[in-house]
Amino acid sequence: MRTTVGIIGAGPAGLLLARLLHNAGIDSVVLESRDRDYVEHRQRAGILEQGTVDVLREAGAGERMDREGLPHDGIELRFDRRRHRVDFPALTGGRSVMVYAQTEVCKDLIALQLKEGGPLLFEAEALAVEGADTDSPRVRFRHEGREDVLECDYVVGCDGFWGVARKAVPAELSQVFERTYPFGWLGILADVPPSHDELVYARHDRGFALLSMRSPSVSRLYLQVPEGTDAQEWSDEAIWDELERRFETDDDWRLERGPITQKSVTPMRSFVHEPMRHGRLFLAGDAAHIVPPTGAKGLNLAVGDVVTFARALIEYRAAGDATRLDSYSETCLRRVWQAERFSYAMTTMLHRAPDATPFDDRIQLAQLDRIATARSAETDLAEGYTGFPLD
Repeated sequence: MRTTVGIIGAGPAGLLLARLLHNAGIDSVVLESRDRDYVEHRQRAGILEQGTVDVLREAGAGERMDREGLPHDGIELRFDRRRHRVDFPALTGGRSVMVYAQTEVCKDLIALQLKEGGPLLFEAEALAVEGADTDSPRVRFRHEGREDVLECDYVVGCDGFWGVARKAVPAELSQVFERTYPFGWLGILADVPPSHDELVYARHDRGFALLSMRSPSVSRLYLQVPEGTDAQEWSDEAIWDELERRFETDDDWRLERGPITQKSVTPMRSFVHEPMRHGRLFLAGDAAHIVPPTGAKGLNLAVGDVVTFARALIEYRAAGDATRLDSYSETCLRRVWQAERFSYAMTTMLHRAPDATPFDDRIQLAQLDRIATARSAETDLAEGYTGFPLD
């Protein structure tokens, strides 16, 4: 099998890349190790930055998002029983975000790829990327019980942290930067309308909490818990009681409770692999970087990566200028490190470390108070949350 761009992974990054290439008349093949049902139902991020929303619309994949997604013009910060709303459009020249689950993005892009695009092979396990530093890289993969080879001009690894793409970068050329956190997020889905019309980020002495949503009738909420916590250790009642404590305010706001349909624990880590390119292999998304979810950056960073690659390849094929392809890693990493900075700042400002001292608590409250009282600090948060430029 032969194609111009071999894409490993049918998450939102790989699927969007295939769509962008198709629209530009560039052929591709997408290899996905899981089946279609798994890809369309794995729960992941739900906040789309302004740039991601714009790209999906331009790619012809925004119709259902615009119909069913929930535009948000701000978030609320809660601390010391106070409430402060950050108005995104007022601080960023009109930028906002969209609540639209990654599962729905994948459904939309899969439908388009199967209808109009190139081959999308489910249950096709990539085994190795070979010849990345040659003009003819290839992907060995297993599909329908037999091994095959996908010959490519370029390979883009959108196969996540545990995928094979990053392993094709020689160890002596790789640098890894990472940080783990001594806490995670206990997340729930609940059949109850959201108790607030925008996301609420709460810093509390008992730990962080986040109020989010998946739809007007389904709430998504999170609690900071110790690293290694088993979600089943928490009863539904205990979860609601703890959420209520951490969202407490001095006014009459109330948290609405409902049946919990899903609960799980997400670990927290920061990770960056440099470089993001080796020869004709390009890494994108979690294959190259991971951010803690506090800043809502993971999916959006992956989108930024594949947009950068697609634009670079389109420019090269149209004008013979390889400048953007050659600078792919440097271009992406500038955005990645800004997102890492933002996510780290949000995480350390809102989560209480197990060994936190009264001094640490006061610093967190001072940071939040600064955002609530200084437009410059509030603007920095709004600009980071709504997204850094894709170029």
